[in-house]
Amino acid sequence: MASIICGSLAFDTIMTFEGRFAEQILPDQLHILNVSFLVPTLRRDFGGCAGNIAYSLKQLGGHPLPMAAVGSDGRGYIERLQSLGIDTGFVREIGDAYTAQCYITTDLANNQITAFHPGAMQQAHLTTITPRADVRLGIIAPDGRDAMLQHAEQFTAAHIPFVFDPGQGLPMFDGKELAHFVEQASWITVNDYEGRMLGERTGWSYAELSRRVQGLIVTLGAEGSEVWVGGEKTVVPPVQASAVVDPTGCGDAYRGALLYGLEQGWSLARCAALGNRIGALKIAQRGPQNYRLELNQIGL
Repeated sequence: MASIICGSLAFDTIMTFEGRFAEQILPDQLHILNVSFLVPTLRRDFGGCAGNIAYSLKQLGGHPLPMAAVGSDGRGYIERLQSLGIDTGFVREIGDAYTAQCYITTDLANNQITAFHPGAMQQAHLTTITPRADVRLGIIAPDGRDAMLQHAEQFTAAHIPFVFDPGQGLPMFDGKELAHFVEQASWITVNDYEGRMLGERTGWSYAELSRRVQGLIVTLGAEGSEVWVGGEKTVVPPVQASAVVDPTGCGDAYRGALLYGLEQGWSLARCAALGNRIGALKIAQRGPQNYRLELNQIGL
């Protein structure tokens, strides 16, 4: 079984501020905010939601099909995916744009400030989803606005169940549009902040959202996950990380585990338990695609 992963491929420039943002920002001066953070360390990584999720799913033994767009500087990213055994047949190259670029600054409390240039991602809607015998599952992760809207419609038309994972793309949509995503999706996954925003914009509680799909997963970072099915909540406890090094890409690593579990026909609670474990392994390594999974160590 293969899973189409709609989302971004991006280059992540990751910097570390050796302090805390809260100590540098004066609450009563936000109207004239002008701050600069000294970042002694800088690293450039392969990233983007589609790439990160595909990386996680492939390591678990799944068959990811990232559907994304890269720019004129993206050939190296395509070659990397291919070297990992990931099918790049749905990756489109856009010659007159840069690959999406993400600039992430993390402080010592693991808070992050991110700037994102979408680049070629804005053309991701040019690639369409059609029925294919080996494709049984999909995910709508943060991507260009048109791509997220159109790919959800195309999954529905092709009768391919999909996970709605709006992530940082959620603010692009109003309540009516988000409600339509929910109507089309089979599952929803959000972190707690995104979950609150989704609830505010649609007017639906977590219980109500979970009744409109097969299940809702709310990730809580170090506190684990909540799984909502049919209006009932199950708390899935966290897994203690060996070290907290870099949270970048933890949510995507979790979503790769979610897709793997769904491919296997697992319950959402079991999927969430694996997601918690993979997230804990990822956070102990720098960068979104630099961790390694030993399947015998995670019970697979």
